[in-house]
Amino acid sequence: MTVAEATFSDVGHVVVDIEGTTSRSTYVYDVLFPYATERFDSWLAVHDSEPQVQDILDQVARELGVAEPTRDQVVGALREWVAADRKVTPLKTLQGLIWQEGFDSGELISDFYPDALDALRAWHESGVPISVYSSGSVLAQRNWYAHSPAGDLTPWISGYFDTANAGPKREASSYRAIAEAIGADPSTLLFCSDVVAELDAAREAGWQVVRVRRPGEPHAAPDSGYPEVAEMTAISVNPRSNEQARDT
Repeated sequence: MTVAEATFSDVGHVVVDIEGTTSRSTYVYDVLFPYATERFDSWLAVHDSEPQVQDILDQVARELGVAEPTRDQVVGALREWVAADRKVTPLKTLQGLIWQEGFDSGELISDFYPDALDALRAWHESGVPISVYSSGSVLAQRNWYAHSPAGDLTPWISGYFDTANAGPKREASSYRAIAEAIGADPSTLLFCSDVVAELDAAREAGWQVVRVRRPGEPHAAPDSGYPEVAEMTAISVNPRSNEQARDT
């Protein structure tokens, strides 16, 4: 059940999801995914000799259990993973590289709910550090925040986490890894997401959690048992004081 305001105390760091939380899922599925998928074959033909791309291709081969897959096999697998919405690290890394070209050329611009921009701005201005945790690659996250409708938001962001440097979003170990990387007591971390399984994992790791439950988003039902808000401006954060931080 959504509430008008959800208040959290002793918060030293806010970590936000992207898809369905700060941004429309439809934009990701209808704009970003097709942009990359249409370019898999041609982009790999140009870049497949580069070391980073070779590493991606090796990861795809391991996922397929094939020693030396053909480009057709690689592209076919990538397209199947996109269709199934699989959060496979080599797919996410490759998408991020292709999207970077789109953002740099001006063909792509990211998408944010207006209330998400307002909440992020307020937290930043109040001195609360903000990080991003998404299944999209760190590169994709940086470009997402650098090319927003409101301009470059990267000065607001302290850190970026994905399935490569943190782990799967539905496993508690990933949230423990993020807490360690941030250098914070898990109880002072607040995770904002629309996906209940992700909130379950964060809560298991000792985090505070809030569900952003937006009408029309794929994960909007059912009730979660966690504090739920329809807009991020309904999340009230009481920052952790410096004195509290010194006492731990």
